[in-house]
Amino acid sequence: MDLQQRINAFVKLGEFLSQFSTDGITKKDHINHNDLFFDGFKHQMKLAEEHNGWFTKENILFALNGWSNQLTESNLNNWLSKYKFDIEQPKVIAIIMAGNIPLVGFHDFLSVLISGHKVLVKQSSNDKHLLPFLAKYLEHVAPEFKDRIVFTEGKLDNFDAVIATGSDNTARYFEYYFKNKPSIIRKNRNSIAILKGNETHEQLKALSEDIFRYYGLGCRNVSKLFVPTDYNFDSFFKAMYDWNPVINQAKYANNYDYNKAVYLMSEFDMLENGFLMIKEDESFSSPIATVFYEHYSSEDNLKKVLHDKKDKIQCIVANDFSENEIKFGQTQLPNLWDYADDVDTISFSLTIC
Repeated sequence: MDLQQRINAFVKLGEFLSQFSTDGITKKDHINHNDLFFDGFKHQMKLAEEHNGWFTKENILFALNGWSNQLTESNLNNWLSKYKFDIEQPKVIAIIMAGNIPLVGFHDFLSVLISGHKVLVKQSSNDKHLLPFLAKYLEHVAPEFKDRIVFTEGKLDNFDAVIATGSDNTARYFEYYFKNKPSIIRKNRNSIAILKGNETHEQLKALSEDIFRYYGLGCRNVSKLFVPTDYNFDSFFKAMYDWNPVINQAKYANNYDYNKAVYLMSEFDMLENGFLMIKEDESFSSPIATVFYEHYSSEDNLKKVLHDKKDKIQCIVANDFSENEIKFGQTQLPNLWDYADDVDTISFSLTIC
């Protein structure tokens, strides 16, 4: 199975996913194997939503829409053009996936398979319905994948390398357990936004997408703001308002009420608008329904602080602050070449010989 065949298979998967959009679910006549898979995938989406209260239909469709837009022939060719694919004997790369947002481990899955290796997947129990079904679709599109994709719920055995994503605590376990294997071990990271006080309403409204999408559970969600010393939050709160229906989601509301009670009982200073709290705090990781903030006195000093803490940061959302910044509203729309933790999973896969 050569690279072009693998690309073609994922392009067809992207076409299949194009039927499941934030604009609606629409069955298309020209999609391969649709009679076998369309209704079945709708059922898997329903199961995923019932199994995990954070996986709402809207958020599942948002994730599927994102992958459909990325899995085009032009995107895949653009992504892969700089690599040399010369693997003669495929190896088995194990992937331990997180389960915080729908299909959060798909990029690792794609990277391993597109490089020519076999994949051994251990999913999170929070996100176990969508990917196995999409893997079956891939196998129908390209039968050569049938002996290259394995899912397991037990102990990982017979693999040559591993990509594992977890918390700082589980990372220590992973580093010990996989110390004799080539590995990528991911720890906790969070995303931040740099505000200067001159942002437009449209920019701040776009920032609300970075904060609230997936209820703030992703590492690309903005969980902390850096603001000037005299920053006024009125414009910020006005721009957040369109997300006020989020409080009608029971799990989110429970977290909001609990964290608000903790802050009040602890007499912490915080601002809130009925569905979001902001609290001054040096930590990068904020609880659900809360965004932390910290003041900065100069951009140069802030750049030094962020450089020293770069291992804790996934994305920096800003406007004319740094070269690697992401525009407001774009954190949940990564390209194929936007690697988690800036670790190139394709290069890693190609070194496993």
